[in-house]
Amino acid sequence: MRLSVIIPVYNERATIREILRQVRAVGLADEIIVVDDGSTDGTREILQEEARNGDIRVIFHERNMGKGAAVRTGIAHATGDILLIQDADLEYDPRDYPQLIRPIQEGRAAVVYGSRFLGPRKAMLFWHMIGNKFLTLVTNLLYDAILSDMETGYKVFRADVIRNIPLRARGFEFEPEITAKILKRGYRIFEVPISYYGREFKEGKKIRPLRDGLKALWTLIKYRFTD
Repeated sequence: MRLSVIIPVYNERATIREILRQVRAVGLADEIIVVDDGSTDGTREILQEEARNGDIRVIFHERNMGKGAAVRTGIAHATGDILLIQDADLEYDPRDYPQLIRPIQEGRAAVVYGSRFLGPRKAMLFWHMIGNKFLTLVTNLLYDAILSDMETGYKVFRADVIRNIPLRARGFEFEPEITAKILKRGYRIFEVPISYYGREFKEGKKIRPLRDGLKALWTLIKYRFTD
């Protein structure tokens, strides 16, 4: 089964070369698709240089549209049998790829999430953790699931599953939207422990707990009753 790694990027000049190095070093990606979501800090120029190696495909958004829009672009261009979403900020370790894709390779699952609360982690911000656990609890209540980390950035899908789901999210509400629609279609999400190295807002973390948390909550409620 061919693995496509989708990397949404926005203003990650400090980390983009390193995350690409790490993904390449694991040696499991048959296809690396980087979607630059309108970066203005020099990331685009770095990606143009990296693309000359011939082992990544870079797609540029002319303006910033949000993580969800970038992921949707990546999905539309991916050709692999397994699609894995990789953030560009070094919070998630590509060395976890083997355990993330194994359940799909073995036919035991169609969707796999990497849980930050089941594996070793650098402590995340307290209120960020509370927000994550609350949204995960709401997900479990609304969709009859037992997830431990709905908001995880490591989401892996069998390609035929994700391509058949209509997605509309433009921002960070992608996480609850795809989770809601996966669960509503009867797929049970397989969770595996992953390593997590949370970064601070001063290091460039972009999600805003209150604003994005409220959007995520509304998204979970909305898609419980509509598609």
